[in-house]
Amino acid sequence: MAPRTRRHGAARSAREGSRRRLPLRLLLPLLLLVALVAMLMLRGYVHSEILADHRVQPPAATTDVPEKILEGGPVIDTRGGRTDSLSVPDHRLVLTFDDGPDPTWTPRVLDVLKKHDAHAVFFVTGTMASRYPDLVQRMVDEGHEVGLHTFNHPDLSFQSKKRIDWELSQNQLALTGAAGVRTSLFRPPYSSFADAMDNKSWPVTEYIGSRGYLTVVNNTDSEDWKKPGVDEIIRRATPHGGKGAIVLMHDSGGDRHQTVQALDRFLPDLKKKGYEFDNLTEALDAPSAMTPVTGAELWKGRAWVFLVQASEHLTDVLVVGLAVIGTLVIGRFGMMLLLSGVHARRVRRRRFRWGPAVTEPVTVLVPAYNEAKCIENTVRSLVASDHPVEVIVVDDGSSDGTARIVEGLGLPGVRVIRQLNAGKPAALNRGLANARHDIVVMMDGDTVFEPSTVRELVQPFGDPKVGAVAGNAKVGNKDSLIGAWQHIEYVMGFNLDRRMYDVLGCMPTIPGAVGAFRRSALEPIGGMSDDTLAEDTDVTMALHRAGWRVVYAENARAWTEAPESVSQLWSQRYRWSYGTMQAIWKHRRAVIEKGPSGRFGRVGLPFVSLFMVVAPLLAPLIDVFLLYGLVFGPTDKTIVAWLGVLAIQAVCAAYAFRLDREKLTPLISLPLQQILYRQIMYVVLLQSWITALTGGRLRWQKLRRSGGVSAPPPGADGVPPQRRSGAMDGRRPVG
Repeated sequence: MAPRTRRHGAARSAREGSRRRLPLRLLLPLLLLVALVAMLMLRGYVHSEILADHRVQPPAATTDVPEKILEGGPVIDTRGGRTDSLSVPDHRLVLTFDDGPDPTWTPRVLDVLKKHDAHAVFFVTGTMASRYPDLVQRMVDEGHEVGLHTFNHPDLSFQSKKRIDWELSQNQLALTGAAGVRTSLFRPPYSSFADAMDNKSWPVTEYIGSRGYLTVVNNTDSEDWKKPGVDEIIRRATPHGGKGAIVLMHDSGGDRHQTVQALDRFLPDLKKKGYEFDNLTEALDAPSAMTPVTGAELWKGRAWVFLVQASEHLTDVLVVGLAVIGTLVIGRFGMMLLLSGVHARRVRRRRFRWGPAVTEPVTVLVPAYNEAKCIENTVRSLVASDHPVEVIVVDDGSSDGTARIVEGLGLPGVRVIRQLNAGKPAALNRGLANARHDIVVMMDGDTVFEPSTVRELVQPFGDPKVGAVAGNAKVGNKDSLIGAWQHIEYVMGFNLDRRMYDVLGCMPTIPGAVGAFRRSALEPIGGMSDDTLAEDTDVTMALHRAGWRVVYAENARAWTEAPESVSQLWSQRYRWSYGTMQAIWKHRRAVIEKGPSGRFGRVGLPFVSLFMVVAPLLAPLIDVFLLYGLVFGPTDKTIVAWLGVLAIQAVCAAYAFRLDREKLTPLISLPLQQILYRQIMYVVLLQSWITALTGGRLRWQKLRRSGGVSAPPPGADGVPPQRRSGAMDGRRPVG
């Protein structure tokens, strides 16, 4: 992944070009999503449930059925307007197997038939033939005949002619794709003997004949689907008096071990009695019912089978992905709950100290580009700090008078430095070069600090091993639905994470809205780098590799203005996601290095990669399989599983809100956030992956601000000021 230069502001032509490219940027993720949904729908369709092979509706009248059909044989020929029936000659048995092929039982049935040199007819469904084409090919290769049994096994007596045609054509398509042949044999689902034909099934039989098919029922039913025992199956399958018969058995639809065992005894026993086991056309001395298919029809069939097989393999991969994300999600939530509790108990102990109290002045850097709406609130909040500060506002080529606004305020201890537009990292480095103090606080130009924020943020520097401190960024504009969703994300996803990473010693990011650094730690690593679009993540990883400790200060609150529209949110998160990937790639060599860099590389980078890149990318699989389960079942188990995941998230969110002393009211929107907001984040991350893999260049875009964010008054969150602010001696407030 090549480094990309980030610019604090972009020219109008670049922004317009970016807007023109937006549909193109969205096209590939949307196409991938559509393809994924299509493959899952195909997989669900060919896995549609096959019901028990017996009719549950009561029989209808038989007045419309010709007498010779009711009294005739099990092979009914209505082709070309005929009304004929055929019977199998004496001492010939035609074994027929319905509902397959089945990956477990069909091979065993074929093995027994091969062992005893017997042929049979397999009436396959299109769903099973599409899923297991190799078994259909084996049937044909070993000399058996194959007939149609519809695509997904409906009772055709209650279907329209259009549906019947569709069932036949799809069944034939699957057979063609599996074995390269067509067949003229057909057996209706839920059929039985010829004398069971009624006024509902007879018109279907006539119509089937008009489409060129022989209808094959049976006159000897083993009833093996009832699993009556091997002896009983053999008894029911044996015709009387040496007569010929078409025997109904099953090689799919459930446990068929009794059928296989019965077949292994039945074949040699009846062969000793002079019976032959032939295909249907062999028994009737007729031409083969199967003909080869060539040309476009063959390729259509093969394409169908290929797509079904691809959907099967894709689903297998997705199931593995679901197992991975399930493990990651539950593991992450477990670690978050456990380690954030450890962090809270540790820093809230009455006698906890980072080290000697930090009371010396610090420098606060405010990089600003076109922040006219926000900058006054930002600077005034800093001047109101209860810790001595020097404020440096670096105007990065603003065109809206940002610098003039700050200068016009005439506030003590506030300096303005102007520079041509060079990007946020350059603005921060310019500020670092002009800072008078070793401890430097960095914030965004749209962020507002509480009076105690700076003091709380710098107390961890009492520990000489601490090189940087992450503050507690809060959403200031959380009144809208999208703001409430981001509020949940900040409290649960960011700050709970930071507690966990603090304990693990691999904090991935000092937030740009509120963070503090030792200048003596930044200078050896070259200050803020513009190699990535996430300079905050980049510099944090560099500090870890240099051996510095990075910690989280929970009471250093900063109120930032979150994006208020989907497009603005998209731009921000796209930059974050892509920048994080760049930072991971930039510091990849840490995995093989020694010392502090190696420890971060082998602990921090895997955690960041799993929890910030892989897990969010796979998380939508939970919702994908929710939809899949709702459509194709089992619905009840699917809903329970999804609600279980939501309950785990709700517990974590409630715990995070309690730790941050936030009201729980916004969590009402948590289910909707999981359904809608997460999908936006998923597509953003997917787009970032595509940009990274294709080497695309992403420009930084300025977010529009309203300037309506201000810090709440002391005690507004229900926490007394003395408890929120902590103490100047470096102790943390009591939990």
